[in-house]
Amino acid sequence: MVGGRIDGVLETEGETLVEEIKSTTRDLDLIEQNPDACHWGQAKVYACLLAREKALPAVRVQLTYYQLDTGEVLELNEVHQRDTLDAFFEDLVHRYLKWATALSAWRQLRDGSIRSLAFPYAHYRAGQRQMAITVYRTLRDGGQALVQAATGIGKTLAVLFPAIKTLGEGHTERIFFLTARNTGKQAAVKALNLLGGVGLRLKRVCLTAKDRICFCPEAACDPVVCIFAKGHFDRLGAALEDAFRRDHLDRETIETVARRHQVCPFEFSLELANWADCIVCDYNYAFDPRVYLRRFFDEDAGQHVFLVDESHNLVDRAREMFSASLEKSDFIELRRSVKEDLPSVFRAAGKINTWLVKARQRTQEADGFRSEAHLPDGLEPLLNAFVRACEKWLTRQEPSPFREIVLACYFRVNGFMRVWDVFDDSYVCYRQANGRELTLKLFCLDPSRQLSLALRRCRAAVFFSATLTPADYFQQILGCAPEATRLAIPSPFARENLDARIARSVPTTYARRSQSAQRVADLIRAFIGSRPGNYLCFFPSYAYLHLVHACYASPGDGVTVLVQEPEMDESGRNRFLAAFSERNPHTLVGFAVMGGIFGEGIDLVGERLCGAVIVGVGLPAVCPERELIRAYFEPRGVGFDFAYRYPGIIRVLQAGGRVIRTEQDRGALLLVDQRFWHPAYNRLLPEHWGRQPVDTPAQLTRALDQFWGAAASSAQIPADNRQICR
Repeated sequence: MVGGRIDGVLETEGETLVEEIKSTTRDLDLIEQNPDACHWGQAKVYACLLAREKALPAVRVQLTYYQLDTGEVLELNEVHQRDTLDAFFEDLVHRYLKWATALSAWRQLRDGSIRSLAFPYAHYRAGQRQMAITVYRTLRDGGQALVQAATGIGKTLAVLFPAIKTLGEGHTERIFFLTARNTGKQAAVKALNLLGGVGLRLKRVCLTAKDRICFCPEAACDPVVCIFAKGHFDRLGAALEDAFRRDHLDRETIETVARRHQVCPFEFSLELANWADCIVCDYNYAFDPRVYLRRFFDEDAGQHVFLVDESHNLVDRAREMFSASLEKSDFIELRRSVKEDLPSVFRAAGKINTWLVKARQRTQEADGFRSEAHLPDGLEPLLNAFVRACEKWLTRQEPSPFREIVLACYFRVNGFMRVWDVFDDSYVCYRQANGRELTLKLFCLDPSRQLSLALRRCRAAVFFSATLTPADYFQQILGCAPEATRLAIPSPFARENLDARIARSVPTTYARRSQSAQRVADLIRAFIGSRPGNYLCFFPSYAYLHLVHACYASPGDGVTVLVQEPEMDESGRNRFLAAFSERNPHTLVGFAVMGGIFGEGIDLVGERLCGAVIVGVGLPAVCPERELIRAYFEPRGVGFDFAYRYPGIIRVLQAGGRVIRTEQDRGALLLVDQRFWHPAYNRLLPEHWGRQPVDTPAQLTRALDQFWGAAASSAQIPADNRQICR
């Protein structure tokens, strides 16, 4: 069926006119010079259908544009004969049917492979089948589930395998595997490739951020400058046909095909997503109001399902997605750049800057920080005027040295206005002055309402992580329904494989860190001295890390010490991890921060990691934003928990989860902080950690000697590893 609602039909003597009406903020002169082919196509399809229905020999087709800012009207019209309209329509339908037929044939092939698909291993790991059943029922019936399962049971496969089964049965239209880290993407791709190796046919696309996949970053998506943007849509069809021959479309494949056909790789990947059965991408593409994939979610919810990997990361990510800020310095820089060339943008930015100057003065009078539960007065019309001024120039697509600055400021203000429109009592507006700078931020304190609305874009969602504790907190803060399924799978690993101790007499609070640094260093020395191997020590901050590192004395020759540095790039990170080799002849100890790149998402199996020391309960640093979160939730009695305790303990659990990764792993874990012994923190620790107390390095040495001695005689330890355990 092909149909639609015509905006206007005018029948006069001897002629019928079909009108399509569009509202716009663009300059009408620019539209007249370069009419939109899609707008003409829409109107011509209406004209063809009407001509067939009423046996008209010809139809006048008119595009009418209404300029929202000025009220001006532009009318463009053409007369098309019936046979011309028929030819246009038949060509359009033929091209559509070519894809529709290919997709129909593909889905039959895909569904057949899914029906015969078996789990790729002879046996499920402990807890893995239970998790897969919960995921299957949630996706089949349409609902939400929160699943906590220890690292190592195969969570990624336990969600993807049942999700694919629901796809083949028609319950699901498209799977979105959403993750915060590249390691999550890699795990999903690995699982999908594994299933592909046992017969699965599934088209999957990995989306990469625009700034990372762009071939011409200096061109700023300007078709005048970028050869991949210019004529992109003319070459897109051939590129899609080429890519459609492949099942696995990762970044490398997308870039290869995009270069071959000279199309924009980012836009090409979004087009490929239209035909994909599974899309592996960042949280942003489903939740962020500025960049979520409107092509899937704006028309209707569809039969999409969300598999949200490492869901504990979504809380803070969601707060940032739903927040927006403006910096005064951005408008100063913009005005310097466009002063001579764009007077309207210059004036609009100047009015905003004047408003920010007055706001800065009032903020400085309040000791540099102010927060309010309402939107600021007088700013909205200034921001709207700035957006309109930028759009009038940006739509001209004129190359210039300041285009990037205008574009960046335009998008920032546009994003700010999106948040402005949804501002409610779960938000606060704060101003922070620092010298001549002023930051104005609409800060989302509680992302649950916004996440709940975003979850309407799918029919079912599964949140899974090794750390969804406490479950009540996550169910509330992630915007899940009260009836959402909750599943906590116990650790499948033998308790005797992990020796977890709490150094309960060491204070690591901020005020006492300088006093405790030497005691922490002594405990680390005793911990790694218990046996040769690889160790990680996690700290709540770089400052405390360096303080303890300065006190640390090597327990003997041959001990290698690595220290994580702030802003470590990918190559530095890879070098750090590569040092944790099973073949290290001597002891290696790495000093890192909790919540950082080595605190989660890394997989150091077996002898690559023998133990970890976690110093402190991981509380985020006290800052204005955390204090605002605390104050917001305080009336419910959970202010400190939601702002500090729960985010901190999640860092601890993630860091501790690095030690035991498989059923064969054995390792030691030391928690250093008095607060770990307090019930408010102790109850949040995993049951299988055991939590035995130690008070001195000597006690720790005796306990670990006993643990590693038992390991040496255990049949669970491979023979070639027993000598080093002694």
